[in-house]
Amino acid sequence: MNLEFEAKVADIASALQVIMIEADVTNSPTTPELKAELESLAAKIAAGYELPDINKRPGIAATRSAYKAFGKEPNRYRPSCEAMCRRIVKGMGLYYINNLVDLINVLSIASGYSIGGFDADKIEGDTLCLGVGREGEPFEGIGRGELNIHCLPVYRDAIGGIGTPTSDNERTKLDLDTTRLLMCINIYGEEMPAHETEALAIDLLTRHAAARNIKVTHHHVN
Repeated sequence: MNLEFEAKVADIASALQVIMIEADVTNSPTTPELKAELESLAAKIAAGYELPDINKRPGIAATRSAYKAFGKEPNRYRPSCEAMCRRIVKGMGLYYINNLVDLINVLSIASGYSIGGFDADKIEGDTLCLGVGREGEPFEGIGRGELNIHCLPVYRDAIGGIGTPTSDNERTKLDLDTTRLLMCINIYGEEMPAHETEALAIDLLTRHAAARNIKVTHHHVN
């Protein structure tokens, strides 16, 4: 999968790095082992942060700053990592989807980055373009219905938007039939070093999704 950047993204988010990971995978309902890993991480977040501290995590703060620069209010359209960490600290409990989704959640919470997870077989074409959402642009967020992506950074394939740091699109979502994964790790400002994030991603994919034929590419907006 190739990645291109719109000029506006390059102008506004000049420090952006994207780690793209492609792999053949085997998905399953969330296993007890992965649930335990997610619960252990959530306990560390709950013990280590008060609610006002969440948006000060460097990865989250950088993503929020990018939202503001693009013209989006981050308190109304929170990056997914921030939303998950707030849920944990508020004691609202965890929820489980499937192994692929939940291992991405582990990676996101641990690293501070919002991460797109896509069924690669549902993506149209061989190139994604990271741009900025347009007024009235259609986008069906997973479990959210129609999402206003105007001024949000958005990955588009040949026919439209598939992911933002707030929510991915129903059209390309990961389900139990997914056999080819595309993961996009959005680093608007570094918290966990990129090489550590990549290593953790590969470890999680290998242990929880039997990942093979793994391909990693690093993209810098400038």
